[in-house]
Amino acid sequence: MKSRTIDLQPATRIADIKPYYFTTLAERIQELKARNVDVIRLDMGAPDLPPPAFITEALVESVRKSNTHSYTSSGGTPAYRQAIATYYQQRFNVSLDPQTETLGLIGSKEGLFNLNQALLNPGDVALVPDPAYPVYKASSRIAGAEVFPLPLLGANHFLPDLGAIPAKIARKAKVLWLNYPNNPTGAIASLDFFSRALDFAEKHNIVLCHDNPYADVCFEDYHAPSLMQVNGAKEIAVEFNSLAKAFNMAGWRLGMVVGNPDVIRVLNTYKSQVDNAHFEPVLAGGITALTGEQTWLLERNQVYCQRRDIIVSTLCELGFHIDTPQATIYIWAQLPQNSGSSVDFCDRLLRQTGVSTAPGVVYGEHGGGYLRISLGTPTPRIQEAMDRLRNWITHPA
Repeated sequence: MKSRTIDLQPATRIADIKPYYFTTLAERIQELKARNVDVIRLDMGAPDLPPPAFITEALVESVRKSNTHSYTSSGGTPAYRQAIATYYQQRFNVSLDPQTETLGLIGSKEGLFNLNQALLNPGDVALVPDPAYPVYKASSRIAGAEVFPLPLLGANHFLPDLGAIPAKIARKAKVLWLNYPNNPTGAIASLDFFSRALDFAEKHNIVLCHDNPYADVCFEDYHAPSLMQVNGAKEIAVEFNSLAKAFNMAGWRLGMVVGNPDVIRVLNTYKSQVDNAHFEPVLAGGITALTGEQTWLLERNQVYCQRRDIIVSTLCELGFHIDTPQATIYIWAQLPQNSGSSVDFCDRLLRQTGVSTAPGVVYGEHGGGYLRISLGTPTPRIQEAMDRLRNWITHPA
């Protein structure tokens, strides 16, 4: 039989885009597991705990109905968009028009990516924090834009210095990405900082895009704000949010974007060519999560806080430098001196102990010398991982 081949050439816009780091890491971990290595994953930012029963029961009740199995509209049903507005009113005291100032997303990652496709042209500039969630940079590059990195440094509490952006860059910039509470650093931002960022965006005619999926994962007495609480934010900015981290619903792929109606409209137009939104029972669960009883989050956050304290105390004992986070499910730890690169450190740690962490440089050049540890692993396994790490560092082979 004659063999047939083609010389596949990917589109130039993705030709130099590398596979998502965690996809490659998962393959490496599968190889180790095939050799019977007991791998403890502290790398992925995914909750290990389920949502409470009343949320899943809402899905089950809806799925039993005969009229909930058709397509739903892109951007979410009117009931889901109203639930988003209700959540923002109750959580942040922010009033939103559900039809013009909210939009449902298939997980916030989809919206983050698609917004850059809907707004950016080749030659535009995207202002992107470094380190940061990789999708901000990757989606900007795929849209053909130039990425101008904003260093997040410990000396500045991992906030970008907007005043250091050159005037010629600010004039070309079309979007500014922010994310607080922050992934990967765990840093937080005040309403005063958000106000200054909005002033900068307005001055330079830039759309300010704030990614806020960790607002409900906070410790002790800290309560993360919304950018939308700042006067005039809806005229300048949009804010993304997600049910994944807030309500332990990562696999449900439910997210939202709120704010500027013009940006919402443009994104909705783009999405209407891409997706048909969600299975309606999934939206029913999301509506219940957003509008239902919220006190269970306190107990969930106490679990994360306990895990945080186990990791922080161990790493500090071993010479890492850490600013104990007040929010998020991440520990951002600066490696001890003479530890080598973060990639090399994490690779050796995985191969020699079975403990998987994420090298900071995956999130940008300024993440070099750091590693990120997730709290989304059962507490006994986190304790075991810390014991392995301690033994590995204090008793090297």
